[in-house]
Amino acid sequence: MSERDRPGERGEVYRLRITEAGVYLLRNQATGKVLIGSSRELASVRNKIEFARMSRSASVLDPRMAADARIHGMGAIELVVLDVIDLRPEMSLAEVNADLASLEALWRAKLAHVPQY
Repeated sequence: MSERDRPGERGEVYRLRITEAGVYLLRNQATGKVLIGSSRELASVRNKIEFARMSRSASVLDPRMAADARIHGMGAIELVVLDVIDLRPEMSLAEVNADLASLEALWRAKLAHVPQY
């Protein structure tokens, strides 16, 4: 019997304390290029970007974007949350990951006209 089938027990989302999962983009305001990504913990992404700004270090960024951030500075990098998943306590990690993959693909298609890393 899987964890989802056990009555009265909560799913992985609750156990792992996943609070906000979604799709985001990082925009280089100097070049207009964006990097689309997703995370089970958007707060962690926000914290990484804030730390990078405070430390003036682009090392937390994806290598495709880090080189431009070193040239233009972390102040040129903007974080935009595009979509957030409606998390339910009974959701499995696999369901969250599948939802994130679908949403990320949808946003990549929507923003295909925007220059991307």
